[in-house]
Amino acid sequence: MKDPILINREISWLYFNERVLQEAIDESNPLIERVKFLGIFSNNRDEFFRVRVATLRRVLNFEKSKGIEDPNVESVLQEIANIVEKQENIFTSAYEHIVRLLAEKDIYIINEKQLTPAQGRVVQSHFQDEVRPHLFPLMLDNSTDLSILKDETIHLAVQLSHSQNRQKENFAIISLPITVVPRFLLLPPEGEKKYVIILDDVIRYCLNEIFSVFGYDRFNAYTIKFTRDAELDIDNDVSKSFMELMSESVKKRKKGEAVRFVYDKQIPEALLKRISKKLNITKRDHTRAGGRYHNFKDFMSFPRVGPADLVYPFTPPLPHKDLPRNRSIIEIIKHKDVMLHYPYQTFQYVIDFLREASIDPRVRAIKMTFYRAAKDSSVMNALINAVRNGKQVTVFLELQARFDEEANIYWTGKLQEEGIKIIQSIPGFKVHSKLILVRRKEQGAHCYYANISTGNYNESTAKLYADDSLFTGNQEITAEVNKVFHLFESKFIMPTFSTLIVAPFYIRNFFIRMLEDEIANARAGKEAWVILKMNSLSDKKIVPKIYEASQAGVKIQLIVRGICILVPGVEGMSENIEVISIVDKFLEHSRVYVFCHGGDNRYFISSADWMTRNFDHRVELACPIYDKDIQQELMDMLQIQLRDNTKARLLGPENLNQYKKSGGSASHRSQFETYAYFKNMLNAESK
Repeated sequence: MKDPILINREISWLYFNERVLQEAIDESNPLIERVKFLGIFSNNRDEFFRVRVATLRRVLNFEKSKGIEDPNVESVLQEIANIVEKQENIFTSAYEHIVRLLAEKDIYIINEKQLTPAQGRVVQSHFQDEVRPHLFPLMLDNSTDLSILKDETIHLAVQLSHSQNRQKENFAIISLPITVVPRFLLLPPEGEKKYVIILDDVIRYCLNEIFSVFGYDRFNAYTIKFTRDAELDIDNDVSKSFMELMSESVKKRKKGEAVRFVYDKQIPEALLKRISKKLNITKRDHTRAGGRYHNFKDFMSFPRVGPADLVYPFTPPLPHKDLPRNRSIIEIIKHKDVMLHYPYQTFQYVIDFLREASIDPRVRAIKMTFYRAAKDSSVMNALINAVRNGKQVTVFLELQARFDEEANIYWTGKLQEEGIKIIQSIPGFKVHSKLILVRRKEQGAHCYYANISTGNYNESTAKLYADDSLFTGNQEITAEVNKVFHLFESKFIMPTFSTLIVAPFYIRNFFIRMLEDEIANARAGKEAWVILKMNSLSDKKIVPKIYEASQAGVKIQLIVRGICILVPGVEGMSENIEVISIVDKFLEHSRVYVFCHGGDNRYFISSADWMTRNFDHRVELACPIYDKDIQQELMDMLQIQLRDNTKARLLGPENLNQYKKSGGSASHRSQFETYAYFKNMLNAESK
C-alpha cells in the first residue's frame, strides 16, 4: 500500500467552516437565516483560534524554547492565515450583500449617524435605562493592565478630544455588555419600514453622556476584538480537589495570551499602538484590520423581523409513534426498543422518562452522565425531584467540557446541595458518553432501563442538533451500561464488556476488526460495504485501514460534517470511497456506523467520532442496535442523506466543498425529507 494521503486536520476544519459560510451565501436560504449563518461561521472561527491556533502556537513556542526548528507548524499557521484572510473577504462581501437585500425587504440596519431625531430619542432612552448601568470605561492613561478584558465580547476603543483644545486628548476602552443587553435594538417602524441599530452604535450615539462631564466634546469609537488561548493549564496540587483545580484553571483562562486581534481599520495609529502594547499583541499574532463591526457571533440572535418567509418554516418536533401520551415509557421499552431522532421528534420524552422514574415507587436508583446541560435544565430539575422522592441519584458531570466548565461547576454544587451523589471527574480523560440508567425492583429482582444517546441531554440544543437516542430495556445492554457507571465509581478499573464497545479500551480496535472483516469478504468475492456517519474523521491509525478497505473493493460511503483528513476518489487508493458533508438548518451531530457483515448487517450508534481524542482520551461507547425496525429507520435516514443533492457537498480530491448537484434529476434536501419521513410514518400509524 502506498503512503496514505492525509489532509491537515486544521485545514480540513477551515474548509468545514467555509461550508457554513456557503450557507450564508446560498440564495435559496431565507434571508434572516443567512444572517444567522454568518454568526455561526464567526463563532466557529473564534473557537478555532481559541483552541486550535492557540495549541499550534504553544507547540511552536515550546519548540523554539528548545532550539527546535519545525517548518511544518509554521507553514500550517501561515496556511491558516491565508485561508482565514480569503474567507474574511468572502464574509465581508456576503454581509454587505445581505444588508442590501434586507433593505429591499424594508429592513434597514442603520448606524448612529443615520438616526432621525425621533429615533435618537428612543436610542437615548434605551441607553439610559438598559445600557449605561452596565458600562464601566477604562481610561488608558490610568489602566496598566488590559488582561482583565474578556475575549468573549467586543470593545470600543474611544478617542476623546476637545474642539477648542488640541492638547486635551485621552483614550478609553468600553466593553460592550452583550451578555446582559441584546446586540440589536428594534426601533419603531415607519409604515412598512423596519429599523435595526446595533448596540455598538447605540453607545457611539451616547458617548457624550459618558464623557462630556470631563470636558470632552469630540468622540470617535473604533471596535476592537481579541481572542485568547482557551486551553486550560491544570495545576497538579494534590492537596486540592479536582473541582478546585478546574475552577482556578477557568479563572486563569480568562487572562490567557491573546492569539488573534482584529480592529477597525479606521482606528488612529497612536491608539492602536497603545492598545497593542497593553495587550502584548505582537506582529507574530494574527492581527487584521477589518470593518466597523466585529463579534458577528451575536448575529446568531438577529431579531426575527419582517415577513415570515425570511426565516425557515416552523417544523414542530413530532411525537413518536411507539410512545403514546399518558403511557408508561418504562412499560413500553420493557417489550420493545424505541429510538428518538431529535429534533425531528421531541426531546420531551427524555424528560418524561426521568419524571416517571422519579415518582415510580418501584424505581430505586437513577444514574446519569452529563457533558453539556441547558442553562435552565428541566433534566436537572427532574433529577432533583427524584432525590426528593427518595431515589438514589448518581450523576457523572464532566467538569472538563470545554467552555461549559463554569456551568458544570455550578450544577455540581447545586446537585450536591440536593443530596445527589456526584462522581468526580477523571483527570486526563473526559467522559463523553451520554447515558441514563434506571434501576427498578420487579418481582423481587433488579431490572434496568437505559437511554443511550449520540447527543447531550440538553433540551436547548436538542432543537437544533440532529441526534439519535435509544430507549432500551434489553437487559444485556442495560447491565453493561451499569458496568460503565461502576467503571466511574471504581476509579477506572476496567470491567469486561461483551455488548457495548467502550473507549478508551478497545473501540478503535473493534472498528478496525469490522473493517478487516469487510476486506476479507471483498477479497473472497462477497458483498462488502460500510456506511459511516460522524462529525469528524481524523484518527491517523484508522484512516489507513479505510484506504485498505477501498483498495480491497469495499464500497465505503462516508457522511462527515466537519474534519475529514481522508481524501476520497484517488486512483489506486480511495476510488471506492465517497465522502459527503451536509450543512443545513440543523447541525448534523449523530454518529451511526453500519457494516455489511456478510449480509447480516451490523448497526451501531455512538457518542464517539473517529478521532484520536475519542478513541484514546475519552470514555465513549458504541451501542449495537438489534431491533429490526430501528435498523430500518437508521438505514432509511442514511439513504435519504446519501441522496441529498441540495445541501450535500462532495469532499473530493480537487474541491473540498463542491455541491452535490442533481444533474437533472429531482432535488433532494435530506433534512426536510427526514422530517417528512417521520411525519408520514406517524400519519400512517394513525390511520
